[in-house]
Amino acid sequence: MSEHWTPKDDGTTESHGQYISAIYRHMQVLISAELAPYRIGSGQYIFLMAIASGQPITQKALSEKLLIDKTTTAKAISKLEEEGYVRREPDPADNRYQLLYLTESGRGTVPKVQEALRRVKSKTRKGISDEQYDLLLDLLKIVLRNLTE
Repeated sequence: MSEHWTPKDDGTTESHGQYISAIYRHMQVLISAELAPYRIGSGQYIFLMAIASGQPITQKALSEKLLIDKTTTAKAISKLEEEGYVRREPDPADNRYQLLYLTESGRGTVPKVQEALRRVKSKTRKGISDEQYDLLLDLLKIVLRNLTE
């Protein structure tokens, strides 16, 4: 990847989508490299962090919270479970559901993942004021809301 990415000028109109897509891809590469020592892929850390902040939680509630489909959630949870970061227990209120908890290993890994994500976020915020960053997040939330309504 080049240090300074610019979209190919092919005569089409610029779109926020092309920048969002490129940012996502570049961030996934950085996050994957940062989390490789913990055997956590760029697609799994979001689940680990969500479980850490709201355990116990069902897989269904996790999918809804993260706006991610159930199949993707199931795959990510299975991987985190295989790595020993997450465990499932039957929900005493309803045996049809399983509650997700962090294991001791998962609890110990969360601060390391948080630090890795902080390094990536810091890189993305270089040259952007807090006010600009807050505006960026607000605008992206509006775009997402427009697409999901």
